[in-house]
Amino acid sequence: MSTIQIAKLLVTRDHHLSITVLLINPPPTFGSCSAVTTYIQSLAKTKMDRISFIDLPQDKTPPVSKVPMAALTSCINNHCKYVRKIVANKMSQPGSARVSGFVVDMFCTGMIDVANEFNIPTYVFFTSNAGFLRFKLYIQTLYDYENQDIVVLSNSDSTIHVPSFAKPVPTKVFPGVFQTLEGLDFVLGSARRLRKAKAIIVNTFLELETHAIKSFSEDCTLPMLYPVGPIVNLDVCSLKASGNDEIITWLDSQPPSSVVFLCFGSTGSFDEVQVKEIANGLERSGHRFLWSLRRPPKDKRTRAPSDYEDPGTVLPEGFLERTAGIGKVTGWVPQVDVLAHGAVGGFVSHCGWNSLLESLWFGVPSAAWPIDAEQQINAFEMVVELGLAQEIKLDHKDFCNQKADKVIVTAEEIESGVRRLMKDNEVRTEVKEMREKSIAAVAVGGSSYASVGRLILDFKRNLL
Repeated sequence: MSTIQIAKLLVTRDHHLSITVLLINPPPTFGSCSAVTTYIQSLAKTKMDRISFIDLPQDKTPPVSKVPMAALTSCINNHCKYVRKIVANKMSQPGSARVSGFVVDMFCTGMIDVANEFNIPTYVFFTSNAGFLRFKLYIQTLYDYENQDIVVLSNSDSTIHVPSFAKPVPTKVFPGVFQTLEGLDFVLGSARRLRKAKAIIVNTFLELETHAIKSFSEDCTLPMLYPVGPIVNLDVCSLKASGNDEIITWLDSQPPSSVVFLCFGSTGSFDEVQVKEIANGLERSGHRFLWSLRRPPKDKRTRAPSDYEDPGTVLPEGFLERTAGIGKVTGWVPQVDVLAHGAVGGFVSHCGWNSLLESLWFGVPSAAWPIDAEQQINAFEMVVELGLAQEIKLDHKDFCNQKADKVIVTAEEIESGVRRLMKDNEVRTEVKEMREKSIAAVAVGGSSYASVGRLILDFKRNLL
């Protein structure tokens, strides 16, 4: 969604630009996520001013890797032949517009080779943050040029200094994928390809990640960085329009900034043991809460959770009755709409970067409970480096770390985190101030507004 938002932003800023978005549908072997599938299908039918969509043929070549992200990357690379054909046809048409650049997703860096065949510069749109991006590139440097054993380092209990962070990074917050050779191969290959791009567009802003962004200018071997965020998808359906009007009615009846909102992203779900710990922690905290509780996927091929028909079947006996006056357990909800509501005073999050940017945009402090991918690094940055969040458990890993026994976050840890989240006025004040800075960054004259202008000039210079 943030990719579409940056496309809209670019054509709005310069009426000479037009954008063609190539849509890749994952094959059945990857399972399905209904929200993503529906969104992709809606885009293919959407008419936007100077933005067009092409649905690529679905490539059904079986994945060659068992590492999920590596398998996804392989699937994407199998679509290079379709992209090559589309670009060749577009460039051969008489009177057609000239192509000034490829903008590829962070998982689509294999398309850089296709762009090079046409002598077209490539820009990577990195939808995570500058801190993690520099961390990833630094880990590749340690491996390739300093012979550092990253797997051993990742499984150790130590700290390292990373250029993008002022404070030392504990190895316990390294993403789980770093802890195996197969996962590390994927990370290193991705980092090497990132270095081949002309520039990297990042969904962040200077006032938030000052140290991380400046670290790029201190290394002349790195691609140019364009911070263009925060790009927040505000074009979502409202709670009422999505059939969740009872949620907004319930929120309307709550005092301002009194509700803790728990939501763990599009793939976040927990088993029954963990669900009960969350419930007990919430009840002990005594705070009002809105909990988006999702059922783990039954099909191992997909990580898309679903809603419970009766959440009471996995919650502690009598929990719903005891908390009826202060809490509400629901299924999927539009996260942006909930965070925008004045009754919400705290956000227990999996620390996906989009979610963290949304919480800052609406001035809602968060409590970090990372689950997957780079979320542990995101949590470290928000809690330790920037002081903009509280901790539930910084080093929690679930999906990626297949070797580790499943770690249960206890009711005591959850209760403590929620209490600190709702009572820490210092963090709340910092988040409110960052909200104002995030809004100013994308406004006329702001740091990201200026960065987008420089990016557009870069596109134009490619045609000279």
